[in-house]
Amino acid sequence: MKTLTDAIVSLYPLSSFILHNEDYDRLEWFDTSIEKPSREVLEQELDRITELDNLTKYQRDRAVEYPPLSELADALYWQSKGNTQPMTNYIAACEAVKVKYPKGV
Repeated sequence: MKTLTDAIVSLYPLSSFILHNEDYDRLEWFDTSIEKPSREVLEQELDRITELDNLTKYQRDRAVEYPPLSELADALYWQSKGNTQPMTNYIAACEAVKVKYPKGV
């Protein structure tokens, strides 16, 4: 879940601030070169980065469940020797992960 801190860092990555308990009213803004962002600006950015995060969640979910690349290397080796079963198994395992976590529409 994204936070107001994430929104501030997204908009102002080099700014200096303290945000106590994710409470906008307790935002201490130390960056004198940039005006303290309004609550509305930060909420809009929070909505934007949350939507982006949700659109790419399937990628993070898939990454932890894909079979290891060492299995792919082994499958490639056996495929070069004429045994395609390990590659078939590897591709099936990848496909199962893709089905479990479909790409967002």
